[in-house]
Amino acid sequence: MIEKRQFYIGGSWVDPVEAKTLEVINPATEQPIAVISLGSAADVDKAVAAAKAAFTDWSETSVDERAALLERIIAIYKRRSEEMDEAIRLEMGAPRSFARDSQTPTGAGHLEATLEALKHHAFERPSPRGGSVLRHEPIGVCGLITPWNWPINQIAAKVAPALAAGCTMVLKPSEIAPLSGLLFAEFLDEAGCPAGVFNLVNGDGPGVGMAMSSHPDIDMMSFTGSTRAGISVSQNAATTVKRVAQELGGKSANLLFADADLETALRTSLSGCFSNTGQSCDAPTRLLVERSVYDEAVELAGKIAAETKVGDPAEEGDHIGPVISDLQYEKIQGHIERGLADGARLVAGGPGKPKGFETGYFVQPTVFADVTNQMSIARNEIFGPVLVMIPFETEEDAIAIANDTPYGLAAYIQTGDPERAKRVARKLRAGSVYINGASPDYDVPFGGYKQSGNGREFGEFGLEDFLELKAITG
Repeated sequence: MIEKRQFYIGGSWVDPVEAKTLEVINPATEQPIAVISLGSAADVDKAVAAAKAAFTDWSETSVDERAALLERIIAIYKRRSEEMDEAIRLEMGAPRSFARDSQTPTGAGHLEATLEALKHHAFERPSPRGGSVLRHEPIGVCGLITPWNWPINQIAAKVAPALAAGCTMVLKPSEIAPLSGLLFAEFLDEAGCPAGVFNLVNGDGPGVGMAMSSHPDIDMMSFTGSTRAGISVSQNAATTVKRVAQELGGKSANLLFADADLETALRTSLSGCFSNTGQSCDAPTRLLVERSVYDEAVELAGKIAAETKVGDPAEEGDHIGPVISDLQYEKIQGHIERGLADGARLVAGGPGKPKGFETGYFVQPTVFADVTNQMSIARNEIFGPVLVMIPFETEEDAIAIANDTPYGLAAYIQTGDPERAKRVARKLRAGSVYINGASPDYDVPFGGYKQSGNGREFGEFGLEDFLELKAITG
């Protein structure tokens, strides 16, 4: 059992104000692997006070000083990356290969992209007509709340630009998957991050998240999570008129046109949907298929889903693991049952666990066909390995269905026509559009339209989220 009962506040590991423990469960075994403490508003007060005290000096550091800290963190991160692999495998059931090849590298990727952005950012520039100086300054003390599904990805995507901007911060990682965040705090401590610049308090939303978002001495909240929780953060933050940047839910459409290479497009589409066991906010979970190839696509999708392997996260290999928790498993089962009740055609998978996986929160890779865009499984974020297939008649029809959602985080296009790809991409109401399986770099902005959030993360765009703009005239 891993004992991680302390918080990182003011440059030291400290006990919580009031002892309240929580077991961290390995979703593959349903057994506890660690014990952490859940914080309270009193712990948040201590962490915010430390961050506020450190802000004066840290905000005045040079770009070179902040860059040097990021360089030290990157070196430590890479040296200790195997520890991060193991933390993510244990806390969220990410298969060993996936943790090593996909999850852990995101941390270093964001740190390096932020370092590059910092070195090239113009913190002062003349106004367009001259006569004034436009100056970027750190916004202040920042509250960072991160999710469990890509734990170190979102931690690094917030902590790195906050450090680079000259901000100080309090991080609340997910209490369900806290080990990677605690390990990252060790990296920052080893790198010599000045006391109070980075602080970590574990806890849940009601106990710590609400205290952070409503705290009068926190100048900005950066939140990644569900739309429901994001609304709560915004409401709590409103009384102090602080900046709120959010990356929230998604129900991303994937438009497959008849001129695409059908098998390649489907393998790319199902791989994207099932990757990370479907627990990605930008997963392509609504597959819109042109009518002329729809029947063939449904048959092939069922075959590919049946070939998708589910396996033990402790083993190497190209398989998916469990979902994060019993609660999440039950939510997904509810969505699958609702899809059946609404008349969707089950093509692969379905209710219950895969054969041979009685223990662990494992879900069958599931495909529904003949879905309408008004069905519950097409409207709601399932956050599991569940794909819904919807036929469309024309390009205009596809765009209308894709945009008919409260979300707008990402969209995907599969087509053999480059001009169509560009034309359709411009009309999709989403923060990111991926064409024919393309993947972005860490310097490409990430964020959503509509109820998928506001603001943009990654690279220079993430750095600017943590900066205030001052005009100096005369």
